[in-house]
Amino acid sequence: MSEVKRFEYNWAGRPLVIEIGEVAKQANGACLVKYGDSTVLSCAVSNNVASTADFFPLMVLYQEKLYAAGKIPGGFLRREGRATEHETLVSRLIDRPIRPLFAEGFNNEVQVINTVLSSDPDCTTAMAAMLGSSIALMISDIPFEGPIAGVVVGKVNGELIINPTPEQLEVSDINLTVAGTHTAINMVEAGARFVSEDDMWEALKFGHAEIQRLCEFEQEIVKECGKEKYVPTLFQVNPEIEAAVKAYAEENMIKAIRVEDKLERYAAIDKVNQDTLEEFGKKVFVKDLGDIKVEDTEAKALYLKNVQYTLDEILHGEVRRMIAVDKIRPDGRAVDEIRPLSSRVDVLPRVHGSALFTRGQTQSLGTVTLGSLNDNQIIDGLSDESYKRFMLHYNFPQFSVGETGRYGAPGRREIGHGALGERALSYVIPSEDEFPYTIRVVSEILESNGSSSQATICSGTLALMAAGVPIKAPVAGIAMGLIMTDDEHYTVLTDIQGMEDHLGDMDFKVAGTRDGITALQMDIKIKGITYQILKEALAQAKKGRLQILDHMATTIAEVRPELSPYAPKVVMARINPDKIKDVIGSGGKTINATIEKFDNVKIDLEQDGRLFVMHQDMATAKACLEYIKNSIREAEVGAIYTAKVTRIEKYGIFCSLWEGAEGLCHISKLALERVEKPEDVVSIGDEIIVKCIGVNEKGQIDLSRKDALKDAQKRFSKKEEE
Repeated sequence: MSEVKRFEYNWAGRPLVIEIGEVAKQANGACLVKYGDSTVLSCAVSNNVASTADFFPLMVLYQEKLYAAGKIPGGFLRREGRATEHETLVSRLIDRPIRPLFAEGFNNEVQVINTVLSSDPDCTTAMAAMLGSSIALMISDIPFEGPIAGVVVGKVNGELIINPTPEQLEVSDINLTVAGTHTAINMVEAGARFVSEDDMWEALKFGHAEIQRLCEFEQEIVKECGKEKYVPTLFQVNPEIEAAVKAYAEENMIKAIRVEDKLERYAAIDKVNQDTLEEFGKKVFVKDLGDIKVEDTEAKALYLKNVQYTLDEILHGEVRRMIAVDKIRPDGRAVDEIRPLSSRVDVLPRVHGSALFTRGQTQSLGTVTLGSLNDNQIIDGLSDESYKRFMLHYNFPQFSVGETGRYGAPGRREIGHGALGERALSYVIPSEDEFPYTIRVVSEILESNGSSSQATICSGTLALMAAGVPIKAPVAGIAMGLIMTDDEHYTVLTDIQGMEDHLGDMDFKVAGTRDGITALQMDIKIKGITYQILKEALAQAKKGRLQILDHMATTIAEVRPELSPYAPKVVMARINPDKIKDVIGSGGKTINATIEKFDNVKIDLEQDGRLFVMHQDMATAKACLEYIKNSIREAEVGAIYTAKVTRIEKYGIFCSLWEGAEGLCHISKLALERVEKPEDVVSIGDEIIVKCIGVNEKGQIDLSRKDALKDAQKRFSKKEEE
């Protein structure tokens, strides 16, 4: 059996142990990461033969086994199935800092698989998996140019902390995940309670300092366990073909790039590509097989690959040079200029809230649906969180970019963009007590030319305000870009479009209110960026965000005071938790009868005694709530009530204190003087004052009109004396 090597590190006050050599030995690289009681197995494998695909086939997976938290999966099969939303988001989180650190032209298939085997809620499995991914790649023979590491940064009571616990995150002003190399930050994901740009910048620097220490720890492991890296076959363009293609197509490609309209520009670029490939496709390649000669299709395919690669390089190089050196953008805007804005609300007549937000050629239709608390999303995962009452879903149909494509379940990109929008808006959503609804926002991207996730945040805000959801403040989002040719020439771009995103070095999204940031996301294609560029991007993003908020205020300035007539109405009360069983009744008999009595209302009961009643008609909801409260209400001995006479007997009268509560007033307690017959004093339907003088074990109420009259006389006499 091979020797097991252990490496230890104190990570934010908790023990971190890396074990190598015992498990998954057939992978190119593998390690067991133990952080507190959390345990993650990270494995990296690679194909030694380059793929024929024109992209780098990297797959990063993060998968949680529910046994890790002592849980059995829900559902019919009782086993883990398709990736949950959380697993997908963490997989993306790990992929983003790793992907830029493979050489340009490296096309070997690589898979990094992280499996959570044991879960300690106080020790983040996501960051343990990110660290494990880097270590597995670093000690393997895969040519990875790391290491990288990531940490979560919180800010509690004004103090920045690394890897806060779930309890600390609940009260933290910042929830920042930052990753990078020893020299630079290359991935950011954050939510925040309206923090300033300066505070976020300080948190980024604080997190990177810990990342540097982790990278040094990884290098110690590599010195002892690392394998020699294999030398991959990287595609390199033939210089003769490159020169010929540039002479033929470069001038026309530069003209096509400068067309301002997106579709016209792409059509012009496509024409240059097509004409060039047709021209160079005329070249004939012959393979000599002795007696016969045939066309050499492999040689021709490689030749045309060189042609296409050169065309792409012309496009890539000219766009970047234009922006970074000449400060000219493809659509003619200034570097800090936002595309034209337009928006309106109440686009759809029957939904609970709707808005259409357009920025240039990016357009999002936002809708809001309000439901009962029973409509919340049930979460089956390792965390203690069991449900979610605010959801934002993002849909990106192919027609939004004028293309055909796959339709089906949402992909990683759609899930990621939806999660970013949800995080940005979550900080302004009212609490359950303030607004007892489940809230679902859906963004349908109808047109896209960059930054559709930030358009989602804007349309979602407008739709929430139109729906009457009392959000704390409007939220807007803006996407920043970066073109960097060298240390001297770089340009930070406001409101990037599709081409600038595709050919640029950074996609930096910032969302927030006028008071501060609520969400942040950064991905880069280079190995890292400096603190100065980060600071500049944050400042430029604030300017753009405020400009968009000004526009949104002209569309709808305040949250509407009333809900849509098509939205359900909710009333709430608090009852004694011990009375919940009485509201429900044996086998649900009582609550089902109440639902039927009040036109199929929705009734939600929480364990803490909160009672919610929902119906399309507010009057019905209020009547049902009052009925339930009365059904569990108890008469208070010594209290005076106004009661209605419902029945007369020889021995006394029965009175209704409220619906469902009836008591007996004996004939001897009916008046101050002696009464021969109850009919001499009262009639059915009369309203009289009575005093509760007792409640027996069976809940029967004993009333006295005589005592109530005596108390009234005493109060009257006292007033006269005063």
